Amino acid sequence: MEFKNNILEQIGNTPLIKINKINKGLKPQIFVKLESANPGGSVKDRIGYSMIIDAEEKGELKPGGTIIEATSGNTGIGLAITAAVKGYKSIFVVTDKVSAEKINYLKAFGAEVIVVSNMVEPDDPEYYINVAKRIHKETPNSIFAYQYSNPANPEVHYKTTGPEIWRQTEGKITHFVSSIGTGGTISGVGKFLKEKNPNIKVIGADPFGSIFKHYKETEEVIKGTPYLVEGIGQDCIPENVHFQYIDKIINVSDKISFSAAKRLTREEGIFCGGSTGTIVHVALDIAKDLTEDDVIVFIVCDTGERYLSKLHNIEWLRINRMLETSIRTLRDISDSKKARGIEEITSVNPYATVKEVVQLINEKGFSHIPVMKGKTAIGCIIENKLMKRLLDEPELINATVKDVMGEYCPTLDLKTEISEVKKVFKDNAVILVSDFGLITDIITRYDLIQFDDE
Repeated sequence: MEFKNNILEQIGNTPLIKINKINKGLKPQIFVKLESANPGGSVKDRIGYSMIIDAEEKGELKPGGTIIEATSGNTGIGLAITAAVKGYKSIFVVTDKVSAEKINYLKAFGAEVIVVSNMVEPDDPEYYINVAKRIHKETPNSIFAYQYSNPANPEVHYKTTGPEIWRQTEGKITHFVSSIGTGGTISGVGKFLKEKNPNIKVIGADPFGSIFKHYKETEEVIKGTPYLVEGIGQDCIPENVHFQYIDKIINVSDKISFSAAKRLTREEGIFCGGSTGTIVHVALDIAKDLTEDDVIVFIVCDTGERYLSKLHNIEWLRINRMLETSIRTLRDISDSKKARGIEEITSVNPYATVKEVVQLINEKGFSHIPVMKGKTAIGCIIENKLMKRLLDEPELINATVKDVMGEYCPTLDLKTEISEVKKVFKDNAVILVSDFGLITDIITRYDLIQFDDE
């Protein structure tokens, strides 16, 4: 008889599948590493198994123990499968950005799922990772898997995914494209492939709003902004992202990611989610400058069944202005601005001194600077009004921003149509952009002109 002893033996050794339609006109061969073929439907099955085995071998996880993790869903599912086979309990903390399908999937395995807000900063006690850490401390005989720094995460990709790709391409791979979330896949595979051939290019696909690209290029940590694609990107730098193995990171907008995911599904028959769409777009983009001798392999992270209520739901796409349509929105201007390399909002906090603001105005040349508390706008500094007050009251140079800030800059939702944006610009020099109630960008008349000119 030919059989597996249990479902865990089915993890890994996923197939490599050639792309034939969406790459029309491009010269390289392009292949997908079908990680959705794992029993739990995603690349995270590998690390779910490896982190539990590692904890067992170290004596950290004992019979009857509980596995706790902060997850966007897929890692939780990978852990839940192994936990079910081995008889462990599991508790997962997710944000309200995670699809209902993933949450229900976790519950189907008997896991306890705790949902927290996606709109809090990493230093907030209610940030999903901090909540998971707190539950771990309060739960006897438990482990906190913590995929973001757990070395078993990239290690399993170094030992399995990388060698599989090398073997399946007969060492002919020239470019590897993966998303960046916890960093495990791209770091582990990247390390293996570069040891085999240092000329192989490892490309990271990342959503606008994530901080990885900016950090890679500047080593500066900035604040991230919200985006709709699940499971990839970060607003902090995980220990498992090993940038030395990543040659380049390319940002992709939500709309383009969802469109690419739909193309892979409808034209190649490979049902995928938005994060895979991000990767697809980058793979096709880099292929434009390559030759017939190049071989691209990219990761299909998971299955589209996880997103039936989101990107594969027309009403959800319509509500979030993600449909391919001639109607342009403020989101399009913001994406255009970010594509030009302008990502971070220049703002001041209410407790900065006026002297510091004047220096910032002189350095940056901005006429309007929002006053921010966290990601919420509470006022605005307008250069000409501030300078007029300083001429009359020079002692204000030592005052704080909250003492001199003016009225709010107008704030519009990211989904506002361009026609409405132009109306607001008639009487205002800048507009703050709001997404889910948080300020994500500041748009000027110049940004609008640049967008119209594209």
